[in-house]
Amino acid sequence: MNKSELIAILSSKEKLKEKYATAVVNLIFDSFIRELRNGGRVEIRGFGNFSVRQHEKRKNPEGSRDTKSKKLPFFRAGKEIKEKVNGMRP
Repeated sequence: MNKSELIAILSSKEKLKEKYATAVVNLIFDSFIRELRNGGRVEIRGFGNFSVRQHEKRKNPEGSRDTKSKKLPFFRAGKEIKEKVNGMRP
């Protein structure tokens, strides 16, 4: 599923105009990004946690160039979603 498919599902299930569904999805995603950018984390009970991890500068094993220090988003799935994906819960 991609962002436009999510908007279409939200629009049809909740009987919203597509522009309002788009605004809702964008608001949620923008809020997640803002929280992660500010060093926080996002926890959605039963789904998972989003956080940012710092990756330090390191040397490339081939020696051609070094990698830069960077921050990357990280997702850890929650117990409930793991069980649902594995068919252990309805």
